[in-house]
Parts: sequence; C-alpha cells; structure tokens
Amino acid sequence: MEGLLSRCRALPTLATCSHQLSGYVPHRCYHCDPERGKRLVLSRMFQPQNLREDQVLSLEGRSDDLTCKSQRLMQQVGLIYPASPGCYHLLPYTVRAMEKLQRVIDQEMQAIGGQKVNMPSLSPAELWRATNRWDLMGKELLRLRDRHGKEYCLGPTHEEAVTALVASQKTLSYRQLPFLLYQVTRKFRDEPRPRFGLLRGREFYMKDMYTFDSSPEAARQTYGLVCGAYSSLFHRLGLRCIRVQADVGSIGGTASHEFQLPADIGEDRFAVCPSCGFSANMETLLLSQTDCPACQSPLTEARGIEVGHTFYLGTKYSSIFNAQFTDAQGRPCPAEMGCYGLGVTRILAAAIEVLSTEDCIRWPGLLAPYQVCLIPPKKGSKEEAATELTGHLYDLITEAVPQLRGEVLLDDRTHRTIGNRLKDANKFGYPFVIIAGKRALEDPAHFEVWSQNTGEVVFLTREGVTEFLSQVQVV
Repeated sequence: MEGLLSRCRALPTLATCSHQLSGYVPHRCYHCDPERGKRLVLSRMFQPQNLREDQVLSLEGRSDDLTCKSQRLMQQVGLIYPASPGCYHLLPYTVRAMEKLQRVIDQEMQAIGGQKVNMPSLSPAELWRATNRWDLMGKELLRLRDRHGKEYCLGPTHEEAVTALVASQKTLSYRQLPFLLYQVTRKFRDEPRPRFGLLRGREFYMKDMYTFDSSPEAARQTYGLVCGAYSSLFHRLGLRCIRVQADVGSIGGTASHEFQLPADIGEDRFAVCPSCGFSANMETLLLSQTDCPACQSPLTEARGIEVGHTFYLGTKYSSIFNAQFTDAQGRPCPAEMGCYGLGVTRILAAAIEVLSTEDCIRWPGLLAPYQVCLIPPKKGSKEEAATELTGHLYDLITEAVPQLRGEVLLDDRTHRTIGNRLKDANKFGYPFVIIAGKRALEDPAHFEVWSQNTGEVVFLTREGVTEFLSQVQVV
C-alpha cells in the first residue's frame, strides 16, 4: 500500500480533510437492487442521529453525562442509541463492525484449537451457590425467579455453567484434552453507575473461553497460547495493548493478567518498567511502591481501559463440579482450568476512543463498517455529467476487487454539495472516500481518492482506483 501511495503522490493532491463539520444531516444507507446489480446507497439506512453535541443527551437529559469521546461520537452519528441506563441499541453500522470483530476473534481462537459453543444466559442459582459466588458477587448479579420460584441470574460469566457441562461427560480421557471452549454472547452486570457508553454498561458482549487440561504444565502452556492469540488479535487491530499482572478477584485462581489499552479516560491504573518491561495493575503493588520489583528501576504509571483478562484457575471449579478425566493409569483426575475474557463491545468503543479525533470517528481498518464511500457530483452542477461514471466505477470496483463486495457505499444524496458529503464521510470514518469532481470529466477520467486514516489524497484513473483498492484487507 505504501509503495502505491508513493507512486500516486506525484499526481496533484488536495489539502488534508478538515475535521470541522457544519450543516451535517442524516447519513443513511439502503440495500437496493437496481438494474446494475446490487448497489448500496446512503439514503435509506435506519440511522437516527443527533447532529450537534448539545443535542446528544443522556437518558436523564444531561449532556454532561457524555464524559468520553467515544460515547459522544457514537451517539452523535447514530452508531448507538440509549435504551435504559447502561443499555444501548446497537445500530446497523455498529452491528457490521461487531460482526467483523467477531470474525477476527473467531480466526484467532480457532487458530489455537478453540471450539465455539453457546451457553444459556440464564444460569441456575444452585450452580453459583456451589462455588459460593451467589453471595460473593453481591449486587452485581442480576437475579430473577421464574413462575415456580426457581432462582436464576443473568450470567456475567460462565465458569460454573461450562464446568458443569464438561463434568456431565463422564468418560473423558487425557487423550481428548485440552478442550478450549469459547463463546461470544451477551453478558449482564448490575453496574451501580453505568457510564462511558459501551465502555461500562449493564449489558454487553464478551468473548469468554474456558480451557481444560490434563496437568498444570499443560494448562500453563495453554495459558501462554491464549495470551499470544490475544496479542495477535490486538496487533491486527492496530491497538497497542499492554499485558499487565492483575488481581484474580471474584473469579479466583492463582494467576491473572489484564490487557490494557492506554487511554486518559481509563479507569484502571497500571505501572510499567521502561527498563525490563515489567507491568502490573497498581492494585497488585504496595501503596508506596515506586520501583520495579524485578529490576528496581523507577516505574512509570499510566491509565488504561481493560479490554481483555486471563485467569489460571487450577482445579478451583473442576474439583467442585467433578469435571474429571481419566489419566494414563486409569485414575480419575480433576481438569486444570483457565478462563479468558475479551470485552467485544468494549474493544470497539475503546478503539474509537483512542483512534478518533474530537470530531471524527476513526476505526481499526479491519472493523470499519464499510471500506469505501463513493461521492458523485451534485445534481445541477457543472460536473453532473460524471454522475454516471460514478455508478460505473462502483460496478467496476465490486467486480474487479471481490473482497470489497458489500463494502462500497454510494452517497446518492446528490441534492447536497460534494463538500458537505465529504464532511459527513469524514465524520463516519470510512477508510477510503472516492469523489467524482472536475477531473472526472477529463479523458481519461480521474477520481479523487482520500485515505482517511492517513490524510493522503491522490487522483487516479478507474484502473488506478481498482489497483489501489485491491490491497485493502477485509475480514
């Protein structure tokens, strides 16, 4: 991509896109089926928006509750819409980004042997009482009774449920292990004060994996394998996450690590040693500790958003539920377990928090809801003759660049100027915006191509556009 951009920089360019937005109007999309196959147009998508910051109100009607950039931007452009405190409607653009994130997660989890399951959100109280977490979790558990008086909770995590599931298989052999079982489902937590939009809510999506091994040594190997997959995931997303030592909390076990995304609004404080790389949540250090416990160099403190958490559980849960396997000597042994969480909705919001400007959303490249936005000329303008060329370019891109089928949007709101629509496109953060302006009337036609994440602008022919876009990666 960099080589192609270098060759293209010799062509005339425009100034970097402005982040100042004015006269912004709803930006919508529709899956239509005109005579030239299926084109996606930006005029009919359900995308309720609040176009000025002073219109973006919380459920209580106080704009000062919008205390972070990601929440403000996501509500402003219609990515999310508040339903009740701590709960949000996820709207079409967000659902597309979430689906892409889940595909990346699936790829990384299955590359290390993960098998996907789906467990009920309703979890019987007796499972939680067996581990004493029914009382230990306190008010954070969302509890309910059915018509027969049976108690349940809406699961914030599934250690009890998955261990009981494995325990129900009475004939497991050490030859079958390890099992790496994971799911991506809604989770629930009765937060006392939900805030920061999707960063701290009462209902959220999480990837939770549970592993079962035949020995402590094998379990620790699996632990390292999953942590490596997490690092690979964040690298692919372009997020600089730091793995830090952490407290085991109510989940328990003997070892725990958090994956922290550095951010000023982060609610966690962690320390990093610039000399040896040691890192830990401040909760695990002594109150007066300012030097690295490994090399005694001064520690640097930072704030972060926890986007992942891993635990080595040992036999804490397997011994309670009798999740056993038969070893090589035919003896029953409790499985060695680990559990591993990723906050799916939190990763999405945290990425927007750290990558975006104050006015415009920026996505990890793989997660952008749509990769390309095409902007034809305004109706009645001198360039209107290039409108048909824009439609032809849309068809060419989807035919010549197969990975971009379903990833290209045509901004058909031709009653608006190109400049206004470009501001909208900048606000939404499409990685690539292609404009049919004055130079589209040349022979051959040249289209203005904006790379939103880098600010690069080049003019390319039809063939140049498809060559440029052929290098875009999607999931």
